[in-house]
Amino acid sequence: MCAAYATFGLAPAMRAGGVLTDGGYQVHRDFVDFIVDGRPLLFRLCDLDAVSPLASDVPPAIFTAQVRSLLLESPAPLPGGRYVVYGCPECEDLACGAVTAVLQPDGEDVIWRDFAWQTDEHADLELNGYHGIGPFRFRGAEYRAALSALLNGSAPDARRRVLLIGARVAVLGKLAAALRTIGVGADIAHDADRVPADELRGYGAVAFAPGTGEQQRAAVHRAFTHAGVPVARVDGLAPIVPLLVAQIEHALDRSPLEQRRLTGLTATGGQAGVEITSACRVTLTAYRLDRLSRTRTHEVFDGVLPPGRHRIALDAKTVRGQSFVVARTSGGVLVAPVTP
Repeated sequence: MCAAYATFGLAPAMRAGGVLTDGGYQVHRDFVDFIVDGRPLLFRLCDLDAVSPLASDVPPAIFTAQVRSLLLESPAPLPGGRYVVYGCPECEDLACGAVTAVLQPDGEDVIWRDFAWQTDEHADLELNGYHGIGPFRFRGAEYRAALSALLNGSAPDARRRVLLIGARVAVLGKLAAALRTIGVGADIAHDADRVPADELRGYGAVAFAPGTGEQQRAAVHRAFTHAGVPVARVDGLAPIVPLLVAQIEHALDRSPLEQRRLTGLTATGGQAGVEITSACRVTLTAYRLDRLSRTRTHEVFDGVLPPGRHRIALDAKTVRGQSFVVARTSGGVLVAPVTP
């Protein structure tokens, strides 16, 4: 069975949260993805909004139990030796649907086979099997070393926090509320001068509200530098909450650049340019401020695209003046200002 070996690894990944155009929210999730032959396994599943069982925003004991389960140190949780490989990013209910596979030892090796979409205890391979994926044979030492590293202090941070800097309290208050709703911690401050280094180390990003002076930005940057804290910097493009959330979500993405699905976004000459590395659903949303500083939102595109570079027309009426485009997949988000 499956004579050829596949390489196995792990890498940080993200299910991007965000404020949706219908007023709803999409929860931010950090997780560890499976890297098979150098490529995220999730990317082989096209348009699937899911996370692996190795998600960071569950108690450590559960995270440890998931790792040991994948190490085959405990019985399979589903009949037929099946394990959940990817599940619902909002909950752990199998009824929402999950990608499962049979995980079995074969001597020193470990084999993943018979991938299927499953919504109850029993998988129907003929009806819901992923027939083009696997089986994969992994070298046991490589497989166990990658997963065991997560038990030795290499697990991802449980939550991300963002420090919001600026004088526009109303905008920052709305932004902080939106971030907390999607699962990202947020604190508001005027500066970081007297914040202890240990507290600064809890932030994954610092975001400056539009209009924040350069001296204030530089002072905050020095505070993080003196504390020895590498932090992503977000310079807010406009006082539009969904836009700022998208910028912060992009800054919080720790996945390796070469393993991202959404890799490029431009907006110029009446067109948006989008670059993706694998087939997936892409949404494009345009935001602009009108003459009364009110936010105008327009859904530009929503559909599944093949890998490559794509050009999508922008309606001149919706992107006039100070406008921005947000591109989103389930695993990433990019923001670009619209230029003539």
